[in-house]
Amino acid sequence: MVTNAGAIRARNRAARWITEVFQPPVVVSVQLLISPLTQAGFPGTMAYGALAALFVCVIPLLLLLVLVKLGKVTDHHVSNRKQRAPVLLMALASILAGLLVLNAAGAPQSVTAMVLAVVGGVVVLAGVSPFWKISGHAAAISSSAVIAVLMLGAAWIPLLLLIPAVGWSRVVLRAHTRAQVVAGSLFGGVVMAGIWWVMQGWMVA
Repeated sequence: MVTNAGAIRARNRAARWITEVFQPPVVVSVQLLISPLTQAGFPGTMAYGALAALFVCVIPLLLLLVLVKLGKVTDHHVSNRKQRAPVLLMALASILAGLLVLNAAGAPQSVTAMVLAVVGGVVVLAGVSPFWKISGHAAAISSSAVIAVLMLGAAWIPLLLLIPAVGWSRVVLRAHTRAQVVAGSLFGGVVMAGIWWVMQGWMVA
């Protein structure tokens, strides 16, 4: 017979697993890897997606881990709301450097469009973070899932189920309120995916 304490531990373990597996750097990296899909040359052009992921996700994450090690930031999820804006601005600097490198390397416009969608998300999150702890996990998974469905077709609609799953994990772990998770989900699925949709239509012939 499963005790209440055992059920709570199992729930928390599941929530931690979901939170770590679908954390923003992982989710956005996958999103960037498949970003060249809409143009000719895929999957060979995934190298450009990987280059974008280096500047958008890997470098900021490594710098964040250094800050955590130095005690400047509480943890790699940046749970302290007041620490979020500086970390996001650091990430933005790396992303902008990545855009310059991608342009110099002749990356497909579809990759650039995806990076610009991420830039829009980072700028808004950095602006909101000093006042309210909107969920970056929810924003990342919702934007990635919606964009994946738009790119790959209706057969991939089940990916949208990841949105409530990730949101649930953040609430269970008390990292966010329900309102913060809902706001993050709507921001990622509507605003960030919308930016991608507009940029994709404008930049990719």
